[in-house]
Amino acid sequence: MIEHPQKMLLIFIDETDMWREERLYAAIVRTLEKNGVAGVTVLSGIMGYGIHRRIHHKGLFGVSDEKPITMVVIDHEAAIRAILPIVVPMVREGLITLLDTEVISAGAAHPGTI
Repeated sequence: MIEHPQKMLLIFIDETDMWREERLYAAIVRTLEKNGVAGVTVLSGIMGYGIHRRIHHKGLFGVSDEKPITMVVIDHEAAIRAILPIVVPMVREGLITLLDTEVISAGAAHPGTI
């Protein structure tokens, strides 16, 4: 088990959200990697809604302009807090949450790397 405090950053956005000329989720992944964050996973949602109560879902043949996207980031608390000033301004609409988490295993290939 990993002993130091871990945090899970959850970012909820739409697939169509942009940062400059790039999809927001891709820009955030690149930013996290560039800043040495341990890991991130981008998940494409089936359906959801946010503060505006506008339902987002996959449309006909799985195509939609506004599929919900969830990004899950896990690392040491210090690493997560260090990237917040960079990531928060990138998310113009969406929800960002920070949760305590307990890492049970980081995989046998990289023991103790988180």
